[in-house]
Amino acid sequence: MSRPTSELITDWIPDWVQSRPVVDQLGDSKNDIELPPIKIPERCVPIGNDVGILNLSDDSFTRVTKSVLVTTNPNRTVHRKLRGIHLFMISLNGTLGAGLYWRGGLALEVGGALNLVLSFLLVGILAWAVMQCIAEMLCVWPIPGALSVYVRTFVDDELGIVVGLTYWFTYSVSFAALLVTVAAEAALWIDGNNVIYRTITYLIIPFILVLINAVEVGIFGWIEVAFGSIKLVLLTFIIATLVAIRVKEGNITPWDANKAIDFDRTVASDLPTALLIAISITIYAYVGIEIVAASAVEARATTSSTRASKPEATTVVGQRVRFSAIYFPLLAAAAYTLSSMLASFSIPRDHCRLPRLNPSEKPGCDQNESNLDSTSVFVIVARESGIQGLEHAFNGIIIFTALTCANTNLYVASRSLFGLTTRLEGGSRQPLYIRLLALFGKTNRRKVPIRAVVFSAMAFCWVPLIQLIGNNSTTSNTSIEILGQMGSVGVIIVWTCECLAFIRYYHCITKHQKALDQHRIPRVRRHDYQNDDYPYRSHAQPFLAYAALTGCLLTLMVASSSALWKGFRVETFLSSYLIVTIFLVIWLALKIFRGGKLTPVDLSNADRIIDKIRNLHDICFEANLVVSPTGVLNGSQNGTKK
Repeated sequence: MSRPTSELITDWIPDWVQSRPVVDQLGDSKNDIELPPIKIPERCVPIGNDVGILNLSDDSFTRVTKSVLVTTNPNRTVHRKLRGIHLFMISLNGTLGAGLYWRGGLALEVGGALNLVLSFLLVGILAWAVMQCIAEMLCVWPIPGALSVYVRTFVDDELGIVVGLTYWFTYSVSFAALLVTVAAEAALWIDGNNVIYRTITYLIIPFILVLINAVEVGIFGWIEVAFGSIKLVLLTFIIATLVAIRVKEGNITPWDANKAIDFDRTVASDLPTALLIAISITIYAYVGIEIVAASAVEARATTSSTRASKPEATTVVGQRVRFSAIYFPLLAAAAYTLSSMLASFSIPRDHCRLPRLNPSEKPGCDQNESNLDSTSVFVIVARESGIQGLEHAFNGIIIFTALTCANTNLYVASRSLFGLTTRLEGGSRQPLYIRLLALFGKTNRRKVPIRAVVFSAMAFCWVPLIQLIGNNSTTSNTSIEILGQMGSVGVIIVWTCECLAFIRYYHCITKHQKALDQHRIPRVRRHDYQNDDYPYRSHAQPFLAYAALTGCLLTLMVASSSALWKGFRVETFLSSYLIVTIFLVIWLALKIFRGGKLTPVDLSNADRIIDKIRNLHDICFEANLVVSPTGVLNGSQNGTKK
C-alpha cells in the first residue's frame, strides 16, 4: 500500500519536529505504544520472571508456553538483512585499510625485513586467539553492543561502559585518520594547498560516506560486497605484481641474511626491541578483526528454509557470524604476512623515502630523496621498478582502500554508539544527558541509526584540518601516526577486556554447570555433549584465552612503550598512553559518579548467574525479534531430553 504524502518526510528531520506513526519492520503503521504479549517457547528464550508452570518429570520436560511483554520500541530496532557474505565483506573492508599499505613502510624501516614479517604474523596469531574468545560468546549472544555487554556482565559494569566508548572512539577517530591518509596519498598527484582538493577531501568525501551509511542496511551490505570484492582483486594484483617485479629483476631469492636482521639503531638498541616496536606499529593493520561483533545485530535471523517468526533465529545469527569471526583473522594474517614479505624483498630497510620514527635523522639522504609524497612501501617499490605508471596505479589502490575502509569504520562507529544507547529510556523524567544519549539509539524509517552515523562522522571532523598546518608533509605524517597508534592501542584495550570477560564467563558456567542444568538454561551448557545445544566451542580453552590475555597485556604495556626506551618523544608518548589515560580516568569517574566498587562483579552465586544469563537471553531475543502484524510470535516446540 502506498504511503500518504505527509509521511514522505525526509528521515533527517528529527522526531520532535514531525509527528508520524511508527513503522515496524513489516511495514505496518501503529502508534508508539508497547507491544502486546508475545508467546514464545520456554526452550528458546528463558525469561527472568517466569509466567506459567514448568511441568518436569524425572527424565524430560514437556511443552511450555510463556507470555512475555517485550518493551523494545520499534523506533529503536534495526533491520536484520545482512547475510554471511555481507558480514565477511564488512570485516574485510574494515580491516584491509591503510594499515598494510601505509604503516608497513614504517615497520620495515624500524625493524627490518625479518621483524616486519614476524610482526604481521605474530599480531595475526594474537588477533585469531582473541577472536576465538569473542566468537564463542557472540555465537551464544549476537546482541547490540555485544563487546560492551559481555564486559559489563562478566567483569565490571562501569568497565563495560568505557569499553563501549573506547570502541566507538577507535572507529570514529580512525574514520577521520583515514581521510588524512587519503589526503596525504593524493599529494602524489595534487598540490596539497589546492582549494578544490581541500574541499573534496575535507567536506565532500565525508558527506558522501555519510550518505552511503544512510542507506538501508540490505543495500549497504551489497555495497560492501562490491567494495570488498574489488579490494580482494586489487590485493591479488599487488601481490602478483610484486612477484613479477622480482622475476623481472632475475632475483627471486629471499633477503640477504645480514640485511634481513638490520634495524634502525636510532630508535632501538637491539633486534628484540625493534621487533616490539614493529609489533606496536603493525597492530593498526588488524584494527577491524572484531567488526563482526558490531554488525551481528543486523545479521539475518532466517534462512531460506525457515520463517522469520521461528525461535531458531538466534541460532541462525550465530551461524552467520561464526565464519567471519573464526576464519577471517587467519585470512588477514596470511595476506598481510605474504604482502609484507614480498615488499621487503624489493626494497631495503634504509631506503631514503621510507618513513622514520625520527624524521630528522636520515643519514646519507639528501633533501630531495627524503621528500615523502608517499610513504607507502608499495608505492616506493613501484617507483623503483621503473614500470611506467605503476606507482600511480598502486597509489590509486591505496586511496580506494582507505576510502572504503573509512566507509566501514563509520558504519562500525555508528553501530557501536547505537548499541550503547539503544536500551536507554529517554522519557521526560530522565536526566538531560540520558535523554540526549538516548537519541543515538533511535533509528529512522529505514531502520538506520542516522543520528549515530552523523555524530560519529562529525565528532572528529577537525582531525583532517591538522593537515593544513605547515607547508610540508611532516606534520601530516606525524598526525597520522599519532591517530593510527591511538586507534591501535584502543583496540588492544578492547581485546584485553574481551579476553578477561571470556575467562570469567568460562569459569562461571563451569562452576555453576549443575545449577544451569537443573534450571534448564539453554545454550550455555558448554560441557554437556549429550544434549548439545551449545553453538560453538572455541579451541583449547581456557588456555587460549589466557594466552591471548597475556599477549594483549604485553602488547599494551611493553610493546607500546618500547619506542621510548632509547629516547623520549612527545608524539610517541601521546600516541601510546593518551588513550590509556583517558580510559582509566573515565572508568574511575564512572565509579565515583555511580557509586560502584573497585571489585569485579560477583559470579559466585548461582541464582545471580542464572539471572544474568537469562537477561542476556532476553536481550538476544529482543534483538532477534521480528514482530508479526498482530504482535504475536506464534509457535512452540517440544522440550528435548535432559
